[in-house]
Amino acid sequence: MGRKLGKHLRERLSTFGLMAPSVAQCAVGAALAWVIATQLLGHARPFFAPIAVLIAVGIGLGQRLRRVVELVVGVSLGVGVGDLLISWTGSGPWQIALVVALAMAAAVLLDSGALLVSQAGSSAVLVATLIPPGDTGGLDRMVDALTGGLVGMAMVALLPASPFLILAKHASGVLDALSTVLENTAVAIERRDVDLAAEALEEARETHSAVQEFEQALDTSKEIVTISPLHWHRKGRLARYQTAAVPIDLALRNARVMARRTLTALGEPTPPPPELAESMREVSEAALLLQLELGAGRDPALARQALLAVAARQRPAGVTFSTDVITAQLRSIVVDLLQATGVDHDEASASLPPL
Repeated sequence: MGRKLGKHLRERLSTFGLMAPSVAQCAVGAALAWVIATQLLGHARPFFAPIAVLIAVGIGLGQRLRRVVELVVGVSLGVGVGDLLISWTGSGPWQIALVVALAMAAAVLLDSGALLVSQAGSSAVLVATLIPPGDTGGLDRMVDALTGGLVGMAMVALLPASPFLILAKHASGVLDALSTVLENTAVAIERRDVDLAAEALEEARETHSAVQEFEQALDTSKEIVTISPLHWHRKGRLARYQTAAVPIDLALRNARVMARRTLTALGEPTPPPPELAESMREVSEAALLLQLELGAGRDPALARQALLAVAARQRPAGVTFSTDVITAQLRSIVVDLLQATGVDHDEASASLPPL
């Protein structure tokens, strides 16, 4: 129990370490947007300005530039529709329902982005419930939303989270998962353990969310590097992750097929040979090398060399149909990981012995 609690606490602290820059960006940006709106623009109640900062920066992964655009457009729609109708009809339950329905319908017809639609609806509610009929501050509220969005983007540019800490965390999760599936499948073959093969297959099937999180981290990191001058000189490091993303996803897909065929093969009279397990283990180790070299910001030369070495030995064993299928999937994983190191597809395929 104590060990589990300690592990959970370490995970929470690690997550807080990644999110701390976003917390600082939100806190500083919200205060700065309020000061700009009240002191420089002279707005009395610029509540949209700090709210816009929080939405633009966000806590976690997401597309900030799109959020800013959706925020400003959504607020403008909500405020515009709300100001127009409330000035004609006054406030009340049916007026709120009408304003919200029209603002959200207009947002859906315009783009259908979730943030845009929700902001249009919530802004319309604020106008219909908090702003007195006849109030002419609609344009001010639009300016407040734009001010907060711009301040939020400035916080991302000037107080950026490290895009490579985010990327390294999520890339490690994906490559660790791939390495674990390969290692457990290898052990299952060596021990002829059907239960362990089933566990490896289940682990392979659970990697989908890790891949999605890695893709989101890549989008967020790309955005930070684009926005922040502090990271402009590190575009080459980001490019290595971009090169690796799709091939790593393909490698995991092939690992799922390989694990499923291994489970089938272990129930047959002639199981896969031990040499196949050894090759899986070598590819597993190469995946961990790739993880370390990407995390260190280096060209993954060691992982590439390890994969080329194992590729040269990947010939079909011709023992059973299942064994040949497993070998074919392992060959595909090798090609995928070679592409992740920067080798083009034709060169990666040519590194394998012909069938």
